[in-house]
Amino acid sequence: MSSEIVLADEGTSSSSSSSNNRRGYISRNPTPSTRAITSGRPEPFDSEKLPVTLVSEIQRFLRVANFIEVEEPRVAYLCRFHAFEVAHNLDRNSNGRGVRQFKTSLLQRLEQDEEVNIKGRKEESVIRELRRVYHKYKEYIIIYGGENNLKNREKLTKARTIASVLFEVLTTVCKAAGLQAPPDRDDNNAKSVFVPYNYNILPLEQGGVHQAIMQLPEIKAAVDAVRNVRGLPFLADFQKSAPYMDMFDWLQFCFGFQKGNVANQKEHLILLLANAHIRQSPKLQNMSKLSDAAVNELMKNFFKNYTNWCKFLGNKSSIRLPYLKQESQQYKLLYLGLYLLIWGEAANLRFMPECLCYVFHHMAYEMHGMLIGAVSMTTGERVLPAYGGESEAFLNYVVTPIYKVICQEAMKNKNGTANHSSWRNYDDLNEYFWSSDCFEIGWPMNLDHNFFCAHDSKMRNAQKPLKIIQERGTEQNENQDEVATHEKNEQKWLGKTNFVEIRSYWQIFRSFDRLWSFSILSLQAMIIMASHNLESPLQVFDAVILEDVMSIFVTSALLKLVQAVLDIVFAWKARFTMASSQILKYVLKVAVTLIWTIVLPVYYADSRRKYTCYSTEYGSWLGEWCYSPYMVAVALYLMTNAIDTILFFVPAVGRYIETSNFRMCAILSWWTQPRLYVGRGMQESQVSLFKYTLFWMLLLLSKFSFSYNFEIKPLIAPTRQIMRIGVKNYDWHELFPKVQSNAGAITAIWAPIILVYFMDIQIWYSVFCSIFGGLYGILHHLGEIRTLGMLRSRFQSLPSAFNACLVPPPSHNDKGKIRHFFKRQFHKVPANEKNSTIKFVLVWNQIINSFREEDLISNREMDLMKIPLSSELFSGVVHWPVFLLANKLSTALSIANDFVGKDKKLYRKIRKDNDMYCAVKECYESLKYILEILVVGDLERRFISAIIEEIEENIQSSRLLENFKISEVSALQTKCIELVEMLVEGNENQHAEVVEVLQDIFELVTTDMMFDGSRILDSLFSEQGLEGVQTGFFRKPKPFLFASKHSIHFPLPDSGHLNEQVKRFHLLLTVKDTAMDIPSNLEARRRISFFATSLFMDIPIAPKVRNMLSFRLSSVYSVLTPHFMEEVKFSAEVLRSCQEEVSISYYMQMIYPDEWKNFLERMKIETVDEQNVEIYKEDLRNWASFRGQTLSRTVRGMMYYRKALKLQAFLDMAEDEDILRGYDAIERGNDLLSAQLDAIADMKFTYVISCQMFGSQKSCGDPQAEDIRDLMTRYPSLRVAYVEEKEEIRTDKPKKVYSSILAKAVNSLDQEIYRIKLPGPPNIGEGKPENQNHAIIFTRGEALQAIDMNQDNYMEEAFKMRNLLQEFIRHQGTRPPTILGLREHIFTGSVSSLAWFMSYQETSFVTIGQRLLANPLRVRFHYGHPDLFDRVFHITRGGISKASKTINLSEDVFAGFNSTLRKGCVTYHEYMQVGKGRDVSLNQISKFEAKVANGNSEQTLSRDMYRLGRRFDFFRMLSCYFTTIGFYFNSLISIVGIYVFLYGQLYLVLSGLEKALLLEARMHNIQSLETALASQSFIQLGLLTGLPMVMEIGLERGALTAVKDFVLMQLQLAAVFFTFALGTKAHYYGQAILHGGAKYRPTGRKVVVFHASFTENYRLYSRSHFVKGFELLLLLIVYNLFRRSYQNSMAYVLITYAIWFMSLTWLFAPFLFNPAGFDWGKIVDDWKDWNKWIKQQGGIGIQQDKSWQSWWNDEQAHLRHSGLVSRLIEILLSMRFFIYQYGLVYHLDISGKNKNFIVYVLSWVVIVAVFLLLKAVNIGRQLLSANYHFAFRIFKAFLFLGVLSTIIILSILCKLSLKDLIVCCLAFLPTGWGLILVAQAVRPKIESTGLWDFTQVIAQAYDYGMGVVLFAPIASLAWLPIVSAFQTRLLFNEAFSRSLQIQLVIEGKKNT
Repeated sequence: MSSEIVLADEGTSSSSSSSNNRRGYISRNPTPSTRAITSGRPEPFDSEKLPVTLVSEIQRFLRVANFIEVEEPRVAYLCRFHAFEVAHNLDRNSNGRGVRQFKTSLLQRLEQDEEVNIKGRKEESVIRELRRVYHKYKEYIIIYGGENNLKNREKLTKARTIASVLFEVLTTVCKAAGLQAPPDRDDNNAKSVFVPYNYNILPLEQGGVHQAIMQLPEIKAAVDAVRNVRGLPFLADFQKSAPYMDMFDWLQFCFGFQKGNVANQKEHLILLLANAHIRQSPKLQNMSKLSDAAVNELMKNFFKNYTNWCKFLGNKSSIRLPYLKQESQQYKLLYLGLYLLIWGEAANLRFMPECLCYVFHHMAYEMHGMLIGAVSMTTGERVLPAYGGESEAFLNYVVTPIYKVICQEAMKNKNGTANHSSWRNYDDLNEYFWSSDCFEIGWPMNLDHNFFCAHDSKMRNAQKPLKIIQERGTEQNENQDEVATHEKNEQKWLGKTNFVEIRSYWQIFRSFDRLWSFSILSLQAMIIMASHNLESPLQVFDAVILEDVMSIFVTSALLKLVQAVLDIVFAWKARFTMASSQILKYVLKVAVTLIWTIVLPVYYADSRRKYTCYSTEYGSWLGEWCYSPYMVAVALYLMTNAIDTILFFVPAVGRYIETSNFRMCAILSWWTQPRLYVGRGMQESQVSLFKYTLFWMLLLLSKFSFSYNFEIKPLIAPTRQIMRIGVKNYDWHELFPKVQSNAGAITAIWAPIILVYFMDIQIWYSVFCSIFGGLYGILHHLGEIRTLGMLRSRFQSLPSAFNACLVPPPSHNDKGKIRHFFKRQFHKVPANEKNSTIKFVLVWNQIINSFREEDLISNREMDLMKIPLSSELFSGVVHWPVFLLANKLSTALSIANDFVGKDKKLYRKIRKDNDMYCAVKECYESLKYILEILVVGDLERRFISAIIEEIEENIQSSRLLENFKISEVSALQTKCIELVEMLVEGNENQHAEVVEVLQDIFELVTTDMMFDGSRILDSLFSEQGLEGVQTGFFRKPKPFLFASKHSIHFPLPDSGHLNEQVKRFHLLLTVKDTAMDIPSNLEARRRISFFATSLFMDIPIAPKVRNMLSFRLSSVYSVLTPHFMEEVKFSAEVLRSCQEEVSISYYMQMIYPDEWKNFLERMKIETVDEQNVEIYKEDLRNWASFRGQTLSRTVRGMMYYRKALKLQAFLDMAEDEDILRGYDAIERGNDLLSAQLDAIADMKFTYVISCQMFGSQKSCGDPQAEDIRDLMTRYPSLRVAYVEEKEEIRTDKPKKVYSSILAKAVNSLDQEIYRIKLPGPPNIGEGKPENQNHAIIFTRGEALQAIDMNQDNYMEEAFKMRNLLQEFIRHQGTRPPTILGLREHIFTGSVSSLAWFMSYQETSFVTIGQRLLANPLRVRFHYGHPDLFDRVFHITRGGISKASKTINLSEDVFAGFNSTLRKGCVTYHEYMQVGKGRDVSLNQISKFEAKVANGNSEQTLSRDMYRLGRRFDFFRMLSCYFTTIGFYFNSLISIVGIYVFLYGQLYLVLSGLEKALLLEARMHNIQSLETALASQSFIQLGLLTGLPMVMEIGLERGALTAVKDFVLMQLQLAAVFFTFALGTKAHYYGQAILHGGAKYRPTGRKVVVFHASFTENYRLYSRSHFVKGFELLLLLIVYNLFRRSYQNSMAYVLITYAIWFMSLTWLFAPFLFNPAGFDWGKIVDDWKDWNKWIKQQGGIGIQQDKSWQSWWNDEQAHLRHSGLVSRLIEILLSMRFFIYQYGLVYHLDISGKNKNFIVYVLSWVVIVAVFLLLKAVNIGRQLLSANYHFAFRIFKAFLFLGVLSTIIILSILCKLSLKDLIVCCLAFLPTGWGLILVAQAVRPKIESTGLWDFTQVIAQAYDYGMGVVLFAPIASLAWLPIVSAFQTRLLFNEAFSRSLQIQLVIEGKKNT
């Protein structure tokens, strides 16, 4: 029967590669990719590993062949043969990559199968064979096509696939046989009817109408609206090609959009309309027609940016609607569809939102002309689109020309090495459309316009044009290219637009000029005030003092002049695109500031001390007030500031002026701000303004009070004394002997203090962040439940809190209600909400189940934590989890046993503890229930009833203690335990034992407990006619009770509910104090505590699932989780492979021993050995992968959203009986309800992973492709977007074509849903944002969550997502939120100390740090990937990140910048958390810190930071600076301050100034120096910067825990780690600003922490830490050597101990934090590796980890591309190393205290001589060492003797001492290093000379020497075994404290 067809399933067919293991691995799951084993038949042909050029055309035939091969081998052969013919026709010459090999392989397979299949054919002809199989599947489709069963749907999809392929093969065979008619009469439309329509969420084709999602009223209404094409022009013409048209098909025909883009955006708009409609029309009877309000809502959101753009440019909008309401909705949908189609096909243009506005503006105008039937003025014909009428017209003629400009400009970047000013990035190209000049491009676009010119004339003449990456798709366009190429010679490169990113530290001053001016003026004012020695602040109003203080405005005018000049210099390369008004403003600003710079000093000098005074009334506090002409000039100078101040306090007025397009407003804002499209109207509300102003006022007051009293004022008096002291005798040759007032000494003293003054505000910010962030956290209930004890004490309030937060209100009366956290109270659940408690129980049990699935808890713990689901919950009776009632029964029995008194008193005593009361009551009720089921005999049941009635009667009358002996209850408990244990086992052989225990129980009750138990038996047997029985019967009831075998029902009935109740009763009876620590897993405890705490926080009211904002999430590397090449899941080989003799599998087992034990229990095995490892291989892989930073972990976590949504929808829709059956039972048994739940979840949630390399991984057979396919199979709603690089054969030449593809899993294979062709390779800019951008078109809904690949999610947190989405409706100030920030939990900090430090540091930033940024500071941007975006807002404004190469290295934060500049609002919410993985080893952490520091350096140069700094008000600007680049710049300043201080001290010591000053004014100078140094020590300790971390720990885990952890961190050398990290930040931030070289540094995200070699550490830290550490060490040594004669050692220690700590940290921290760093075996290996590396020659293709030479060249890469100014600065900085030589040579004994300059000259003679000797040795090695080795040794001996004799002669004749030799080393070694640095800076000039080779030799010697100095102490310590043990304990103290066997891992003892 055709209806009984059995589809080829996964167990009998496959579609992957053959068993020869060509993929390099064995398939790991029973999918069709697995090879089927059939007797005597070859395995299926590989249908997945195909050439990219053929895969889309032939893969379906090969897959179907594999599906049906077992049942129909002949038809399978025909399908493969057809695939071969198609492949050969596509590429006859086999030019495509891998085509020839594929054809050969397939042909061999066909030859192999031909003979066998001919013998096994079932029909005479091929056509009959095909027709028979085709009809079989066709009939199956007809019979089951209308069913909505989820299981049948998969079979139906497979049947459609097979039928469509067979129809195609059959048609081809018939044509080849000469049959012109179709195979069957009724099959004319077979292909359209039976083709498997590939859909994403909505099956919009005819066959999908029966699916549940298409039955939703809101979907129907949206589909009907989109299909309304009534009245559209050209409809009849278009319907010839497509009979069933909708609006999107019409737009496709008009404008030439791609088919895949049309299908994608059609579904996109329908879902948006449906979600908007359901919110507008919650009642189903109003939902048959799409509401206008829903369409208007989308119109407003989508076109807000476009309408603002039109207003800004003064253009009329092209959106023009008819007056008729019936037509208006149709027009609106057409405009929405047009914009979405433009956006969906725009590719890289999506980063340019105003460019898209320009395109939409013209296309919408054309569409309006078509709709109204407009006639062209030139042709007299009806208006038609400029680009249209052919396939892919929009891509070829609109997107591709602009894409080519982007691509050509990006190539000029030269992979980040070119200056930003030499090429236009995305922002430059987009900002061209901020000017009305953009309309000169025209429509159709004039490709000769300068916008399309990527090179100016000079560059074109100097070099050949760059090769265009993607050529046009049609010949017409190619002809246009030729014409354009000919005429491009006249084009001119426009240059940068509005802003030029120039590498200079001046960018910091330019962007935040108000901050620096304020700081400089404040410093000047405080110095003046301190000089006048003010005793009261009111003294500043004294005329003399006030006039001196007002001199700061002279400085202010000078600073403004500097700013004006910088504006012109930095904007010079943007002059061609700059408006003339802007140029005029720049010129006028220079002129005005120059005038004020002249006027103010002149007036100040002329009118100084010339006052006009007036007397005020008697008693006035002003007294007599005076003014001078200078003061009048200052008042005029401050007029503009007064206006700004007024606007600051009235932000609404300023906002209106900035955003208004009125000419007057434009004139008012013209002077202060450039007229740009972004950055206008960013003012916050009055309340927010007050809050952050108060914060900064308090902070600045504290900072300036401290600076004045402790930094500035103490130095004034010593400075005056130093200036009066005259020093004439110096210890060296003074170059400037005539300088007065000891200016050098004053500079050396003041310079460090001034640097501290400028950066210590960062410390004050940390202090205030701790205070305000802590208070905010307390007010928002953070940390209220942080221990299991707290959880137990408040557990019974969780249901009410849950219902108030996570359960939608019953009516609409509560809509919009916002509960403030001060008013948040939870009471008992109202009676009218009877099912509210049961909803909590259902959700709670699902959470506990997820814990068990994740192996966080054991089976027993799961039973202890679950709440029984019963009908009693509707009446308010809750059986609380057993872990809550642990030991309560035993306690109650103990109380009762010892109690003396009345019943009521005992009752009150037990009732006082509600948990105890619940335990006692439940045990009693459970025993009754079990006995009722167990005992079935009539006599026995009446006996039990009588006892129960007696007990309850005594309880009611309060006579229980009188009539019962309560002390025997403990014995009853013991018997009950025996009974329940046998009931749990259910062994039939124990029937007699059960009867005996029951008899014992009743005898115990009636005889031992009841004082009058005989009365019950008397009455019982009197009813049976047994009155005459002797009294002895009562002593032996056994022969009568339970005498019959059928008196009990044992074993108990197999009922799930009954079994659970018996098990629970057993737990209640037996669980003791140990259950108080349930759950034992620390992660489970943390998650439960946080979930419970979050229920008491300020959470918006949850809507019903159908009414919530739909949202889309992405995980791993992609759209919102980009995935590149990271681990999808650990393979079996990787788990078994060993690194350092330790496998990942063993490592995981050691680190997570409790979870491993739970896993074995879940698998029902005792251990994993060789016998069962293959059976549980997939489970083992998943278990390990879920504990690493893998894609599978992220996918599992994110899919909890869907699971939670389905459960919430179930709770919203289900009836009481459905809820009692349980969610899991409904999902399994109720297909209709389950389908409805799936439909709602599909509509509300979509998960897309952007696996960038999935296409290439599939084609080359990478195992990761199979793992990704497994994920799609396991989670059917998961979607994967990837880029396909395909070669198309054109004119016998392959050309690359790129497409963006969305895929899903169908029948365990990936199936293409949408294919959208791209104009070229998408990765033009930074990889991650480009990867996100190509896949964002496949996302849906109004919200979008960005999830990184190393993140996780939790079931309990997923339930809060619909609450979080409501935050988009709640306004935070003047604007609704556009980005919702979430907190992150760092899950990688559980073992090693470094991971612990990193997790605490990261946690403090993502909690208390971001809490303060969002409120009150209002400067939170986008830092964490769990952030939730307002999707519509961002896709119409450039996306969720920026992608310009290098400048947008930290791409995520720019999304926050962009959102803020475009009047968005970023908030932060702590009631929801997402897991996050971080790096765990020092090298990984350092790479991450370097990447972030590089990113911040690029932010410093960016236009976004400049505009934020200039557009924010003063206090918000302060917040922005100190929480972004200011932190890194201040880190750099703190390091520079150390150098400035030490070099200042070096100058004082070597010049003799310090000695001379101390001799004359010892005490004063000591105080001044100690003040400066004390500040430095204070800064370097950095204790205050750790305050936020301590505060957050205290807030969430308790004050004692915070103190304990902080002390423990210090003992584990946290200060060493953070000091080392400070050096990393400062180095990479400073270097990238000066020279560039910012780049992404992959860290690997490895799980295991292993030993890093000495060579690896040296390569990574040599220039960033080691060189600087040696320099500091040298400074300290020299300073110590030459200050000893006049300064005590204690002063030296107090001054320099922090610097000693820093230098030693920078030198040895990498080895201290290196696992097994002091293991002798590792030390020996490291030494061998180091020597091999240092001596290995470099060259092309030799990596830097193999050769010192290659590494050294790579280290200088930033200098090779650096500009002239940067090189000069580098040379200038290198000059500091020559100070040693200059100062020290005058302290040599051989110099004889001669101060002549000739001494210094002679020292250079010595250096030249040394270099000549080294050069001679080097030449000798090259010439003699190979063939004349003995001569070379003689030569070296001769040189050595010559040097030795010279030293002896000098020591005799010139008194050269041993001290002189040491001092010479200290002097000449820095000089040599300085010369190397200079040579590197001038490398282009000397590289072709022999000098460069010599420089390389010297540099190699220096690196070898530094390596030996570092290696020596490490090797020495390695001799002591205790050092290695101490280090291991230090690094892994957390693991030791948890009793983990980390020592075995570190030592590498296991490999299984």
